[in-house]
Amino acid sequence: MPYIITGGIAVAAWGRVRATFDIDIVIEIKEEKISPLMDALRELSKAGYIDKKMAKQALRDRGEFNFIDPQTGLKIDFWVRKDEPFAKNEFDRRVSKNIKGQKIYFISPEDLILRKLQWHKLSEISKHLEDIESILKISKVDLNYLKIWAEKQSTIKILNKLL
Repeated sequence: MPYIITGGIAVAAWGRVRATFDIDIVIEIKEEKISPLMDALRELSKAGYIDKKMAKQALRDRGEFNFIDPQTGLKIDFWVRKDEPFAKNEFDRRVSKNIKGQKIYFISPEDLILRKLQWHKLSEISKHLEDIESILKISKVDLNYLKIWAEKQSTIKILNKLL
């Protein structure tokens, strides 16, 4: 199942380490793969909670469903990839990191910045700008790519203030 790690975990991979209370994963999934995913998550934790109806609804709406393990407090938010050019591009540009012998796929630093710009535009939460600043400071990014997509998503003014 194609996926990318995003959110606070991805910020830690490309920028600063900060507190986060969940793992955000964008997935490309077909309906017939929902049950095997749920089975795998139940193997991870017998006490874990996942709602099959919510997962199927998320698939139809290109929305979100989650897995919660009450014993450990682990929460995984699964976001079904949107059917839009930028979301497809994020998957095409994902970056693998080798973690304890496993290939783990992360959103690229540029695409994470672009998502954070969108989230900030919607919510005006300063955390997103702080995350962007840390990524720009720590990771080498393709500024031309950032500017092209920020222009397309109408976040170029916010980006320019941070550069």
